Amino acid sequence: MATLKDQIALWNLSTKRVAAPPPSVPASTEVPATIEAPSQAHVVEAPPLPAAAPAIKTTASPGVDYYATKLKLHQKLLTRIDLNSIESLTPEQLRKELGVLLITLIEEDSTRLNNQERAKLVADLTNEIMGLGPLEPLLADPTISEIMVNGYQKVYVEKSGRIQLTDIRFNDDAHLMKIIDKIVSRVGRRIDESTPMADARLPDGSRVNAIIPPLALNGPVLTIRRFSVVPLQMSDLIQKNTLTAPMAELLSALVKVKCNIIISGGTGTGKTTLLNIFSSYIPTDERIVTIEDTAELQLQQDHVIRLETRTPNIEGKGEITMRALVKNCLRMRPDRIVLGEVRSAEVIDMLQAMNTGHEGSLTTIHANTPRDALARLENLVGMGGLTIPSKALRQLIASSIHFIVQATRLNDGTRKITSIEEISGMEGDIITTQEIFSFKRTGTSPGGSVQGIFRATGLRPKVSEKFRTYGISLSDGIFDPGPND
Repeated sequence: MATLKDQIALWNLSTKRVAAPPPSVPASTEVPATIEAPSQAHVVEAPPLPAAAPAIKTTASPGVDYYATKLKLHQKLLTRIDLNSIESLTPEQLRKELGVLLITLIEEDSTRLNNQERAKLVADLTNEIMGLGPLEPLLADPTISEIMVNGYQKVYVEKSGRIQLTDIRFNDDAHLMKIIDKIVSRVGRRIDESTPMADARLPDGSRVNAIIPPLALNGPVLTIRRFSVVPLQMSDLIQKNTLTAPMAELLSALVKVKCNIIISGGTGTGKTTLLNIFSSYIPTDERIVTIEDTAELQLQQDHVIRLETRTPNIEGKGEITMRALVKNCLRMRPDRIVLGEVRSAEVIDMLQAMNTGHEGSLTTIHANTPRDALARLENLVGMGGLTIPSKALRQLIASSIHFIVQATRLNDGTRKITSIEEISGMEGDIITTQEIFSFKRTGTSPGGSVQGIFRATGLRPKVSEKFRTYGISLSDGIFDPGPND
C-alpha cells in the first residue's frame, strides 16, 4: 500500500496530468512534485502566492466561492508540507499538524469564516491530503452499502436498500478525476483517454469502477460497492431475514461435503457476500485458490492463494485473463477453487475442474433464475468459441454442478435467497433440477415492504446420503414443508 508521502506526490502529479488549475487560481501556483525539507520541521515556509481568490460567502451551505477558496488553500497547504518529515508522524499526529497549519493559513488569508465553515474547511482539506476528499465521510458511514458519483455535482448513496441523493459534491470534474486517479493508481491500474474504464479496490476490499469521458458523456462516473470491515456471517443474514435457519444449515453442510455450488443473481443481489460466507465453512486444513477480476473476497482461512487478472497495458499487451488463471491454478494443487464470477470462456475450464477432482468449488454468475443460470453457462461456452454438442455440454454441466443458490434484490431494497435448487441429472436432452427451498412473495405492506414466506418444498436432496458419510447430521424435519404449504 502506498505511503502518505507517495499519495501526496501522486496527487501533485495528477494535478498536472489531469487538468490545469481553474481560472480562479493562476497557473503559476501549481505545486512541484517534490519539496526540499529544511532542518527537521514538519512544515516549511513557501514563497508568496499571487493575488487571493475572492473570499467565500458566510452562508450555511458552501457556494462557488467556498470551492474556489478551498482549492486555493489546498495549493498553499501543499507548498508548506515537508514530504520527508511527515513520514515519521502517525496518522493522528499528522491530522493534528495539518489542522494547526490550516488554521494558520486561513488566518493569513484573512478569509471571513464562521466557526462552522472553518471546521468544515479544515476537515475537507485534511481529507484531501490523507484520504479521498469528499468521499471520506461516506466511507466512514457503515450504513452506506454503495456510493455512486454521477459527475462532480451529484453523489448518490444506497442505505438500507434505498438510493438517495447526498449534499456531497466535488469542486469540478478535474477534482473528481484526481480522486479517481488516486484510487486506481494504488492498485497499479491507470485511467485516461486511451484507457477510459478501470476496475479497482479500496484498502478495505470495497469494489471500485470508474468510467470517464469520452465514454461518460456527463463527466467522470465513480461507483464504489462497499464491503463490511467485519465480514458478515450467516447469523447476520438470518437476522436480516435473507434466509431461514434451516436454509443456512443446509448451505453450510453443502460446503462442508464438497458440493460444487453456483450463486446466481443480478447486480447488487449480494452474490459476493454470499460467496464470502459460504467460503467460511471450508475446513482450515484445505488449500484454497481464489481467482477474481478485482480482488474482493475476504476469506478467513490461512491457506489461501489469491489470484487477480491483469488488464492490457497501453500497448494492448500483457493481459492475463480469467481463463489463463483458471488453467494455471489447476497446477497449484488446490483443494478448492473459488471463482469470483464466470462471465466468459473460463467457464469450460471451471466445469472441467469441478468434474475432475476439484470438488467443493464455488463461483457466481449473473442470472435471474436457476434455469437462466444453466442457459447462461451454455451460452458462455459458445461465446468462448468452443463447439460442443448440446447434449454433451449439458451432461458436463449436470455432472459438474450440484446446487444453484438464487439471490434476489427485491423492489423494497431487501435481499433474499429465493431458491435453493439441486441439479438431479438428465432426462433426455434436458437438465433436471429439484427445488429444496424457496421464497414465495405474498404481497406488499402499506409501507412498501415486500411480504413473503420461506418454505421447504418437501423434497430431500440426493446428496443427503453424503451428509452421513461426512458425519453431518441435519436437524429433524428440516426438509418438511410448513403447515401452511
